Amino acid sequence: MRWVQSVSYLYKVMKATLITNAKIVNEGKVFVGDVRIKGSFIEKIDKKISAEPNDEVIDASGKWLMPGAIDDQVHFREPGLTHKGTIYTESRAAVAGGVTSFMEMPNTNPPAFTQKLLADKYEIASQSSLANYSFFMGTSNDNLEEVLKTDLKNVCGLKIFMGSSTGNLLVDNPTTLEKIFSQFPGLIATHCEDEATVLKNLADFKEKYGEDCPVTYHPIIRSEEACYKSSSFAAGLAKKHGTRLHILHISTAKETFLFDNSIPLEKKKITSEACIHHLWFNDADYARLGMNIKWNPAIKTVHDQQEILKALLDDRIDVIATDHAPHTIEEKNNKYFSAPSGGPLVQHSILAMLEFHRQGKISLEKIVEKMSHNLAILFRIDRRGFIREGYFADLVLVDPNSPWKVEKNNILAKCGWSPFEGETFHSKVTDTWVSGHRAYKNGQINEGKTGERLQFLRF
Repeated sequence: MRWVQSVSYLYKVMKATLITNAKIVNEGKVFVGDVRIKGSFIEKIDKKISAEPNDEVIDASGKWLMPGAIDDQVHFREPGLTHKGTIYTESRAAVAGGVTSFMEMPNTNPPAFTQKLLADKYEIASQSSLANYSFFMGTSNDNLEEVLKTDLKNVCGLKIFMGSSTGNLLVDNPTTLEKIFSQFPGLIATHCEDEATVLKNLADFKEKYGEDCPVTYHPIIRSEEACYKSSSFAAGLAKKHGTRLHILHISTAKETFLFDNSIPLEKKKITSEACIHHLWFNDADYARLGMNIKWNPAIKTVHDQQEILKALLDDRIDVIATDHAPHTIEEKNNKYFSAPSGGPLVQHSILAMLEFHRQGKISLEKIVEKMSHNLAILFRIDRRGFIREGYFADLVLVDPNSPWKVEKNNILAKCGWSPFEGETFHSKVTDTWVSGHRAYKNGQINEGKTGERLQFLRF
């Protein structure tokens, strides 16, 4: 009884944060109101909340208050590739950009192929991540026994590279794929590019150009055919076995027609993701940005770019992510066959989408739906992704009228560069709360508290 009373007393005297006069963007509405944070949680939401004596009051007049973004595809490079980035450095960039939770991929060194290696990553994050976190279990052609040990209440899902990208995680054995799709009870996320098609194209272009192949041919080498063949194969396997499938980084118009928008998200068995770079760039940008926009799957045509946005708006594509995948600029400044694919995006994802809003291409409500709400629904994340009383206070405050230019001195990813360098964003993230902790405030990061491990409501 005394313990219960002491906890109750501590809660009563705990310092709270009161955000007032914010334009709250949440669950399909934009309205002016107040939000009170106490401890890790949202205590109250109302049109007007009276401040209590110990409250820290933040006047958010003219600013947008949104749920923090949840990024379901990042590569933070730890362990083993820490010259590119670490969980600490990349989570700093995340919170500066209003990304309060991330799900990280298994292609580190060593890859997360065992439960012990997966647990090691969680331990690193518990000590150093400034954002909330989860990690995908990795798949190889021969680790099914380890895969099936995955705790679905504590791990976001299983990642399968059905096409080689960075690292050696290609799973191309048909028997193995059948076993995984038929036996794994949780969410499977896939990188879909048909390996045989890509390898043939690589050989053809290497024979023609040698080491001097222009990067402009990247979307032809990693072609629409390669993407669609693999994505449609994965979707076929999922339908055959009733698997919960999430196809990552859709890059072609053709693939968008694999997905259904006639049923609610919570009932979908097959879902999909669009990435910032496939929405922002197209193949005309290779001439200007070269290897800095070399991603797998490749950035493709204007038509593909436009159709991906269309599918996002009509709910065939369910979520927006980054595929944040930093490499050093020295690594990027190589010839085509040697330059790695990927780049840093997590600091600028919300701001890029807000530029699309400014251009009239997407509503604020839809941005929040695709970057916060739908991630929480799709992965069944416990009490995150919405501004609701009793939910974790994962929040981002944005000034929509504060232009700034992306320059090397304000890039927080460890690699120190961005494909957005020189771009002027008209909005600025001013504050980010991670599980109630004000992790970012007006350009300063408060490292006094680490993020929390995401939990999932799966039975």
